[in-house]
Amino acid sequence: MLNQIRIILVETSHSGNIGSSARAMKTMGLTKLRLVAPQCDIDEQAVALSAGAEDVLKQAEIFSCFDEAIADCDLVIGTSARLRHLQNTLVDPKDCGEKVMAYLHQNPEAKIALVFGRERVGLTNEELLKCRYHFYVPTNPDYGSLNLAMAVQLACYELRQAWLKAGDDYQLGKTTHKDMRIYPKAADFAYFFKQTETLYRELGFIKNDGVMQKLQHLYQRADLDKAELNLLCGMLSIVQKKLND
Repeated sequence: MLNQIRIILVETSHSGNIGSSARAMKTMGLTKLRLVAPQCDIDEQAVALSAGAEDVLKQAEIFSCFDEAIADCDLVIGTSARLRHLQNTLVDPKDCGEKVMAYLHQNPEAKIALVFGRERVGLTNEELLKCRYHFYVPTNPDYGSLNLAMAVQLACYELRQAWLKAGDDYQLGKTTHKDMRIYPKAADFAYFFKQTETLYRELGFIKNDGVMQKLQHLYQRADLDKAELNLLCGMLSIVQKKLND
């Protein structure tokens, strides 16, 4: 199960943070690291601070942009310190671990992405809208400063705890589950959102970016499976075809 989880770091500016994050991952049994447009090389400092997790660094995948890094993932969870507008999709570290394992219980082949943003500014609003859930650490409201590797460690710890708790129950469910839901990839959602925006702008329903952001948030919360998303795409295609006739 842990092999299905990707830890994604976006535009990391300090190589030591990459190394420390790799160390945090490996101590909890996670090895799949993805880097989005890193602002530094994996240098000697990264290797030193990985403290024996050099194998995680060596097999790290590098992507040029956020969309490419999550394209093949079925469930994307973004980390955020911002609470406004995200209340109904927030998960704390423990909830995050449980949701990921429950998701994998239903779809063992799914790829999960847990995304961490830039050291100074985190993830953009646009990136957060592409995430199904938003990982939030309920820190001291007067001082909530966590460095990148600390946040990665917290997340990986709770993922491992949830995995250990699943144990034999997961293995049993994996072989007997008959009602498995197949979830769309992030790339499928990206296509759907593009199709939605194009059509609704043509119809005059979308006149500003705020409307599309609310629609993205709504559809992410809906927990759509692949068949449901295909149904919505089909509906949009029929409407578009009628408009063009």
